[in-house]
Amino acid sequence: MIKNKINQPIDENEHLEKSISKVASAIADSSRVSILCALMDGRAWTATELSAAANIAPSTTSAHLTKLLNNHLISCLSQGRHRYYRLAGSDIAELLEILMGVSMKLEYQAPISTPIHLRKARTCYDHLAGEIAVQIYDFMDKNGWFTSKENKLSMIGIEQFHNLNINIPMHTKRKMACACLDWSERRMHLGGSAGAALLHAFEQNEWIVKTAGYREVTFTTSGKKALKRIFGIDIV
Repeated sequence: MIKNKINQPIDENEHLEKSISKVASAIADSSRVSILCALMDGRAWTATELSAAANIAPSTTSAHLTKLLNNHLISCLSQGRHRYYRLAGSDIAELLEILMGVSMKLEYQAPISTPIHLRKARTCYDHLAGEIAVQIYDFMDKNGWFTSKENKLSMIGIEQFHNLNINIPMHTKRKMACACLDWSERRMHLGGSAGAALLHAFEQNEWIVKTAGYREVTFTTSGKKALKRIFGIDIV
């Protein structure tokens, strides 16, 4: 019995190591990375669309999608004859965003080559990323919108969200307000359910316009005014 108890943690560690290796292997292919990056816009894509985005043959795309599905990185939804693929969840999007940040750090000798329109504002799955998102997070942090405990809005933050007519889901397994590493800015933007709710509110109020098929986000005239009024952010 003692031997089994001693060995049990070792078996668990081995299982964890193998699981991490499988996930790493699933991501360690440029075509699959292209597929995952395309899905970072939060939409559901067909295999044909992903094939074009990754610039690979349809037959090859099918094999890559199967690999990603088997490792629970993406999910598949069938509607009639069509099958749609999307990221398995916000946690996968956050993992990819962190990997992008780590990858950019490894290229420390080269200047940031991210297109300026994507650096300014883009979607990170279901929340906002880019320069403006980082500025919003900084404003919230400085003005006490977060608790000292990680991944929570403070009472001030909750009140400010309510003032913006934004309701945050309270009974969910998802983190309320996690800091997500922005891969182009190398700083944090707001993720979690609060980040998703904020992006949704921006869309509902017509403060932003998404570029169809891409992650690019453009702030409207009313959106720029709202950024200035609420967060003290000027967009040139």
